[in-house]
Amino acid sequence: MADGYDALERRSAKKRAADLAKALPQQIAAAKALSGYATSLADVDPAAITDISALASLPVLRKSELGAAQSDAEPFGGFTTRPAHEFAHIFQSPGPLYEPGMVSDNWWRMGRFLHAAGIGKGDIVQNCFGYHLTPAGMIFENGARAVGAAVLPAGTGQTDLQVRAAVDVGSTAYAGTPDYLKIVLDRATEMGETLKITRAVVSGGALFPSLRQEYADRGIATLQCYATADLGNIAYESAAMEGMIVDEAVIVEIVTPGTGDPVAPGEVGEVLVTTLNPDYPLIRFATGDMSAVMEGESPCGRTNMRIKGWMGRADQTTKVKGMFVRPEQVAALVARHSHVHKARVIVTRENEMDKMHVRIEADGGDWTEYGEDVHDLLKLRATIEVVAPGDLPKDGIVIEDLRSYD
Repeated sequence: MADGYDALERRSAKKRAADLAKALPQQIAAAKALSGYATSLADVDPAAITDISALASLPVLRKSELGAAQSDAEPFGGFTTRPAHEFAHIFQSPGPLYEPGMVSDNWWRMGRFLHAAGIGKGDIVQNCFGYHLTPAGMIFENGARAVGAAVLPAGTGQTDLQVRAAVDVGSTAYAGTPDYLKIVLDRATEMGETLKITRAVVSGGALFPSLRQEYADRGIATLQCYATADLGNIAYESAAMEGMIVDEAVIVEIVTPGTGDPVAPGEVGEVLVTTLNPDYPLIRFATGDMSAVMEGESPCGRTNMRIKGWMGRADQTTKVKGMFVRPEQVAALVARHSHVHKARVIVTRENEMDKMHVRIEADGGDWTEYGEDVHDLLKLRATIEVVAPGDLPKDGIVIEDLRSYD
C-alpha cells in the first residue's frame, strides 16, 4: 500500500504487538498517576499490562464517571496529564461534560482517515461540523491540517450561504454529517449551481447504503469514520469499504454490554476504547456503542483490526440527525406533565433524511401542547401524536429505531 498515511498502517501482527507491549504499560503508568484513576488503578502493576488480554483485567471507565469527577478545580476530573489552561481548547458536551483538545500534531488522529479518503494538499474542505462548544468541527479541521488541505469553516445551517461559499471558493471535499450533504447538494441544484465536491468524509450518524449510492451517482466518493468527542477517531473506512479499520493509536475491545468481559470473536458487543494519547489517557472507556470484530485484513493493505462499524447502542440512546436522543430525555418529557403516562420516540428515514415522531400517552390534550417541550428536551423537531392511556406497548422501549442499516 504505497499511499498509506504512515508505516504504522502496514505493520505485521507481531510488530504491532511488540510496539503495544512497550506503549501500553507507559500509558497505564501515566493514568495511574492521575487523581481520576486513584481508586480504579491503585492496585494495578503497569508493567504487567502488555497486551489486550491483560488490559481486560482492568475496570471499565464510563462517561458518567468522567462527569461526576469534573469540578471547578478540575474541569477534566483528574483524567488529563496537563491542567486545563495548557490545552488549546475546552469543549462542552451535553451533561454538561467537558473535553480537552489540541490543535497540533494530528491530535484527534483524523488525518489518517482523511488521507484514506484521498483528501490532501490542493483540496479545500467545506467543514460542516459544528464549531460552537462541541469539538466535531475542530476534530475534522485538525485532520485537514494534518494532510495539508485548506478548510472552509462552514459549520451548520445557512444552506444558501453554504452553497454560495462552496461555489466561490471551489470546495473540493465535504466534512459533516451524512444527511446534511444532501441538503447542500439539493439546494445547489435549486440555485442552478454546480459544486466541485468529489469527496466526502462523514460521521455523527449512519451513512445508509442508499445515501452513499446517491452521492456516488453525483460523482462524490463518500467514506465514514467512527469518532467520539472524548476519544477522537476510533476507526475509519478506506476505499475498500469493507468494515472500519481501527486507528493505530487506540485499542478496541468488544465486550458484553454493562461488563468488561470480552465476547467471542465476531460476536456483537459494546465497544471499549483505550487511547494511547499521552495528554488524555482514557483506559477501557465505554462508548455505549455496539459493534463486532471482522476477520482478516482490509483489501486496501492496512493491517490493523477491523470492526463492522456502528451497530446500535448498548442502551436505547439513538443518534438522530447527528444528535444523541437519550432515554433520560424522554423521561424528562413525561415528568414535565402530570397527565402524561409515558412517551415513545420513533426514528425513521424519509427521502434520505432522519425523521423523529413522538407518541405521547396522555389523559387528553393535543400535540400542540407538547411541541415546545419536545424541542426543548430532545433538542430536535419532531412530529407529535397523542394517544390514549394503554395504547403504547408495555415493552420497556422508549426510543424505537426503525431505520435499516443494511
